[in-house]
Amino acid sequence: MAAVSIRGLRVRYGTAPALDGLDLDIASGEILVLLGASGSGKTTLLRVAGGFLAPDSGTIALDGQDVTALPPHRRPVNTMFQSYALFPHMTVAGNVAYGLRRQGLRGPALAARVEELLALVRLEGFGGRRIQALSGGQQQRVALARALAPRPQLLLLDEPLSALDRGLREETRADLVSLLRRTGTTAILVTHDQDEALATADRLAVLNRGRLEQVGPPAELYERPATRYVASFLGAANLLEAVVAESGPGVTRLRLGCGSLVAAAGSALAPGSRVTLALRPERLRLDTDGDITTQALAGTVTDVTYRGSTLELALRLADGAALRVSRPLGEGAGPALPRPGDPLRVRWSPAASMLLTQ
Repeated sequence: MAAVSIRGLRVRYGTAPALDGLDLDIASGEILVLLGASGSGKTTLLRVAGGFLAPDSGTIALDGQDVTALPPHRRPVNTMFQSYALFPHMTVAGNVAYGLRRQGLRGPALAARVEELLALVRLEGFGGRRIQALSGGQQQRVALARALAPRPQLLLLDEPLSALDRGLREETRADLVSLLRRTGTTAILVTHDQDEALATADRLAVLNRGRLEQVGPPAELYERPATRYVASFLGAANLLEAVVAESGPGVTRLRLGCGSLVAAAGSALAPGSRVTLALRPERLRLDTDGDITTQALAGTVTDVTYRGSTLELALRLADGAALRVSRPLGEGAGPALPRPGDPLRVRWSPAASMLLTQ
């Protein structure tokens, strides 16, 4: 039985669907990360799961119990908000103890549970401090301890790291994942940070206009996106329109506006059918040996961006299509960087080609 089972969930704001018949199962102890553009339905799904918004139709069950009609205070669900929503008039210990007191916990048992949680988030000795005296990272950990205190069946995290600077965000993300793993907490996390999503999730769920485009492990969505939307939203992707010339077991020959190519294909495609060839910029290599290959394209450099560890190149192909290339700079930039106007050829392995029909 799934820890969280969502069936046929629909929410409309006026005539616009925010969630459109969504079905989703989440396993016990799983960290599911929701990704999608603004307005895709991520926050609406969190609000429905937390009981802050009633769906127009559909159900949400936790460990087999239908909680769709239950108000927030009667659900075994806690939410960690983007702003942390800590009580400034309470101490650290008072904030962590808040939900436990509402459950009726008092005396030594309450004090022991608070100390256990502060140790869990590495804030031993901070119980008597005021919230205003803490750093952003420490406040984030207090909020997490408070959210975990009642041992919720489901934890909802709404952009929990967005208020932190990049270095602290990466450190705190690792702590967050470790803590959720150690406590076996089932969690739904919303983020706009794709690196954070890839590094945090057991599974990713990509939402588009209230519908699930694809759900699966991060590597599966990145390496084998099901749709153009997933390919372009999760990481950078070059999307080139093509027509299938011929297709056999595992291999497909394509016609593009700028030439013919061979791509790996999981299943045979009908000749003449239109597809999208998706190529990750980091899978493309500069072709310096001059050989003509079936997995190479020629273009003209239009822009060069130095990013320290990588060199980002923008090319314009013969048919006018744009192509982005990410070149690693393991030994530094070197003396001869490509410049706008330079002709370049790029090549890749057929296995790096992703063929999309949707």
